[in-house]
Amino acid sequence: MALITIKNLSLAFGGPSVLDKVNLSIEPGERLCLIGQNGTGKSTLMSVLCGELQADDGSIEQRQGLRITRLIQEVPNLTEGTVFDVVADGLGSAGKLLRQYHHLIEEMADGSSPAQLQKLEHIQHELEAVEGWQLNTKAEAVIQRLNLPIDHPFETLSGGQKRRTLLAQALISEPDLLLLDEPTNHLDIESIEWMEEFLLGFNATLLFVTHDRSFLRKLATRIIELDRGQLTSWPGNYEAYQRHKQQALESEAKEQNRFDKKLAQEEIWIRQGIKARRTRNEGRVRALEKMRSERNQRRGLSGKVKMQAGLAERSGKLVIEAENVTYGEGEHTFVRNFSTTILRGDKVGIIGPNGIGKTTLLGILLERVKVQEGTIRNGTNLEFAYFDQLREHLDENKTVREHIGDGSDNVIINGQSKHVISYLQDFLFPPDRIRTPVKALSGGERNRLIMARMFARPSNVLILDEPTNDLDAETLELLEELLIDYPGTILLISHDRTFLNNVVTSTLVFEGEGVLNEYVGGYDDWVRMRDDSVKADKTKQKKNIPTPTVTPVTSKPRKLAYKEQRELETLPQTIEKLEQEQAELHDKLGDPNFYQQPGNDINTIKQRLDAIDTELSRAYKRWEELEA
Repeated sequence: MALITIKNLSLAFGGPSVLDKVNLSIEPGERLCLIGQNGTGKSTLMSVLCGELQADDGSIEQRQGLRITRLIQEVPNLTEGTVFDVVADGLGSAGKLLRQYHHLIEEMADGSSPAQLQKLEHIQHELEAVEGWQLNTKAEAVIQRLNLPIDHPFETLSGGQKRRTLLAQALISEPDLLLLDEPTNHLDIESIEWMEEFLLGFNATLLFVTHDRSFLRKLATRIIELDRGQLTSWPGNYEAYQRHKQQALESEAKEQNRFDKKLAQEEIWIRQGIKARRTRNEGRVRALEKMRSERNQRRGLSGKVKMQAGLAERSGKLVIEAENVTYGEGEHTFVRNFSTTILRGDKVGIIGPNGIGKTTLLGILLERVKVQEGTIRNGTNLEFAYFDQLREHLDENKTVREHIGDGSDNVIINGQSKHVISYLQDFLFPPDRIRTPVKALSGGERNRLIMARMFARPSNVLILDEPTNDLDAETLELLEELLIDYPGTILLISHDRTFLNNVVTSTLVFEGEGVLNEYVGGYDDWVRMRDDSVKADKTKQKKNIPTPTVTPVTSKPRKLAYKEQRELETLPQTIEKLEQEQAELHDKLGDPNFYQQPGNDINTIKQRLDAIDTELSRAYKRWEELEA
């Protein structure tokens, strides 16, 4: 039985319908990815599903007792309290009691008053009435499972930890259907991969919106698309969706051309001479009126961003050279003894966790940050264009138009003059939004405005600091095409693995303690080289197990028996085989088609994974015992 079924659901906000008689059925265990261009109504649909918005028409049927929880797109600014407080809020009134209990216990740590003891007794009584102690254990277990600092203030957490805390708040109620709106936004790659693995093992049903195509490919068992108010289900993976979508668009275009041709013929007929009008077929007239109505109601495809980068004269062959650079602040060293050479045409990706110093590295390479050791040399004839992830270069009070052209009505792109309004329409700004102040723009609109401003200026070096946030997949692919064809040099910070794979020719990777290494290729190339290196190190260690140095003590360790000696020699091979099988099973779990097979087969593989974990734990423990 379906968890939730929507039938002929419609919703509008004064203009064209955001939802136009849509239908959807969500089955238990599915992981549905909801896609569509920015502004099509994906978040609105989620709000309707969880009851925050009421539809104008249609029906929603839910399985009795269905629990739905939603993780919203943006982290709330006014969230207060500790990690435990925020997570406990997901339990409703019982969570408030738990918050009061925890804060009261902290206050009484250095002594208690009679009033506090009386209040504590009252809270304990109320908690017992709602099985609060079990809920407390559940909250602590979820926090531990997500590896969160239970007593840390929420506002002091990193962006990734805040998202995990809000995810814990969503999970504490044990929902049957979990709604995730852009869960990877502003997370670093490590946090995104953690969330992927966590959600792959999550037992509830998922409906999520994401612009991260790697995340989509790893998780989605079905893709649904919201386009011009219509909801369409696309079975298969993302590549199959793209192929079938293109076929559907071509078929739609052919059908509309046939319709328009017939309509034009009927319009000619209706305008014939007076004699023909006196004897015309009234049924044919009514059919024409119906065709006119259908044509007026037709909703065309949403516009596509038309990007074109303004190009400056070619730079010199050398763009940036760094030799033995070290830079730090206080006790933290961002970069230690780093050297690199970036030449004209290189497209360099920069990878690392949030807060490790990726933006600082850009400042160092552009000679905006003075290093403590080493030298930085920039080449000749460099014209930089900068995309700032914090959008600090946007004036909140200026309009969209005022950010383009520096007061002029025209911009010059590669020698050709274009009116500012026409240029902004290429970036999907309709005329009514062009005079809108920046402070009223959405995240996606702000990113498009920064790109419009950046590409309006001639450049031969593009500096892109997380340009993919808040952009839909279609715009991302168009940006990829522009960057791939860009003849200049690119420095790119991004947590979008697919974007990195498609654009960059080399990567600079922060690997901890100020160590920064360079690799050929994109993200997947780095992962492959990193894994090969780790595997080689493990193999070397297993082949050359060091003889433990034993400090002389009163009781000497006994000599291993023959069977124990043989066991010690074979344990490394046993562990390697188990780890290899474990990796293969994880790859199967990451395949979206895996979850389309019978439930018994899925459970068998999951049980085998659990068994491997246990066997590995025992093998490592036994190895340590025999070595000692």
